[in-house]
Amino acid sequence: MKKLIIVLFAMMASYATFAQTGSKSDTTQKAAFCCPMHPEVTGTKTDKCSKCGMALTPVKTYACPMHPQVTSDKKGVKCSKCGMDLVEVKAKKS
Repeated sequence: MKKLIIVLFAMMASYATFAQTGSKSDTTQKAAFCCPMHPEVTGTKTDKCSKCGMALTPVKTYACPMHPQVTSDKKGVKCSKCGMDLVEVKAKKS
């Protein structure tokens, strides 16, 4: 019985240790670009809008520092999970 308790304790301790070691997701991502007149048209920096021919402009994205999956394209929004202010996502340099 003691061996069973020791084995169960060791399994729980190892699970608790390895459950915390997931990779942290940083708040950097590739910048998205959209047309200022037609926001539904997206693409890369060199693309032009398929509707009006204007150059696409970068879109600012905001994310929670603690929960990077919570995002918004509006400034001043709070995280729905923890209530922190969302911060601007830095674009990766390519």
